[in-house]
Amino acid sequence: MGNINLSPDLEKRAANFVALSPLDFLRRAALVYPNKIGVVHRERRLTWSEVLHRTQAFSAALTEWGVRRGDVVSLFAPNIPALLEAHYGVPGAGAVLNAINSRLDAATVAFILEHAESKVLLVDRSLADVAKAALERCQRQLRVVLIDDIDVDGEAIGDIEYEDFLKIGDPDRPWLMPEDEWDVIALNYTSGTTGNPKGVVYHHRGAYLNALGNALTFSLGPDTTYLWTLPMFHCNGWCYTWAVTAVGGCHVCLRQVDPAHIFRLINEEKVTHLCAAPVVLTLLVHSPDEVKRHFSHGRVQIATGGAAPPSTIIAKMEEMGFDLTHLYGMTECYGPSTSCAWQNEWDALSLTEQAMMTARQGVPLVTMSDQAVLDRETGERVPADGETLGELALKGNTIMRGYHKNPSATDEALRDGWLHTGDLAVLHGDGYVEIKDRAKDIIVSGGENIASLEIEEVLYRHPSVMEAAVVGCPDPKWGETPCAFVALKAGLEDKTTEADIIAFCRENMAGFKIPRKIVFGPLPKTSTGKIQKFVLREKAKALGDLQFSEVVPQ
Repeated sequence: MGNINLSPDLEKRAANFVALSPLDFLRRAALVYPNKIGVVHRERRLTWSEVLHRTQAFSAALTEWGVRRGDVVSLFAPNIPALLEAHYGVPGAGAVLNAINSRLDAATVAFILEHAESKVLLVDRSLADVAKAALERCQRQLRVVLIDDIDVDGEAIGDIEYEDFLKIGDPDRPWLMPEDEWDVIALNYTSGTTGNPKGVVYHHRGAYLNALGNALTFSLGPDTTYLWTLPMFHCNGWCYTWAVTAVGGCHVCLRQVDPAHIFRLINEEKVTHLCAAPVVLTLLVHSPDEVKRHFSHGRVQIATGGAAPPSTIIAKMEEMGFDLTHLYGMTECYGPSTSCAWQNEWDALSLTEQAMMTARQGVPLVTMSDQAVLDRETGERVPADGETLGELALKGNTIMRGYHKNPSATDEALRDGWLHTGDLAVLHGDGYVEIKDRAKDIIVSGGENIASLEIEEVLYRHPSVMEAAVVGCPDPKWGETPCAFVALKAGLEDKTTEADIIAFCRENMAGFKIPRKIVFGPLPKTSTGKIQKFVLREKAKALGDLQFSEVVPQ
């Protein structure tokens, strides 16, 4: 009996094997919902049919400009229709989309343009000054398109304005589809907090699958109205740039994160879904009462990722009318890769208990093959006891191809058949993962491992604390001890002391975990809203060195 896998009449054919690509999502949306509003930007409304024709013109115009398969096209813009359209127009020309963080400085933008070898740059007028300074630093010559968005000030630079650029292309010319689903669709640069950013390479297959994984996990559908509070440049908007289109929902663009605009748009546009980093959740919770709104159209689904939001923030979001989905991911895995899937038995828990369950990172998305918590020395899976610490590792079709022009970093990140995340976690008996800290953020005090996230969770429960971050501070006796950096709520800055915070910690944690030092003030953040712990570690080191010099005269 022969091997059916080797049967010559059962090979791949054009009829039964098509490269997966999120470009198909827009073609379907325009076919099924041609007259449905697909994109909203202030007073502007675009139907799915219009979006399809605009993005086909975009692709054709790039081709007219000499962009070829595999060339890189960069976008430097906030969350506006042009950036969303680029997620189809650029790959539709066979090119690679490079959405640049809109908060970067000129030197970093210049590095990305050079490293990516970009051929074309599209830039929003509000960012023209930074773009111009970046271009002056570049050795290569780029053609530039200016996006002249609504009511935006800035210098007019570039060869042509975006709407005029679209007129160059034929809106009916079909896209250049990928020859292989492994073809590159996007190049996303990490934040580069400890050096130059690394370019993470995505393929069409991964973008397609992660978009569908998001749609299933977040219950997106044709009636979805999605508000763009999450930057589209961040992991291609966690692939929601493609996911919302896949179901024929509606994208509502938002140039700038502002709680007043967010609450207003949720009500006016009947927003059903949005994604946001934990820092945005904190902004919403602590917004003035006159800004907050009651949602007349029902509860709003909100997904968050990154560091686990404190349970107090989760509980307050629920009270305000948001149902929260906790995701975990990183740039190297197309954004979301795990979610804290809700279990019906949690309905009987108190709001606080539910928040504690929701704060876990959870289980793999349906499109992620596997996750594991691995012993950092042996590489073996740790027991599912909720206590044994190991490194979270992932594998599947939604893992990056690798780092652009950086094979050694690729080999290190993807060694032994896993994407090594650098996040330390435990595995609970129900199969849910809970991240305890970044490997570099674990504090070793007197031989004891202390998770900074555990201390931060307690600090966030203090009624005066708005934000908190904990790092290790050098200590002459213990090696290092916890040092807490705390931002207090408005109006409470002069009413809360270091002694108050330490006393609260003493009531809620073991003595060796209590921060020995509390530093008040605003917390430094990356351009994507993450607290810059490497900056805080330097400040804590300075404090520790001072303490050490007092104990041991230099």
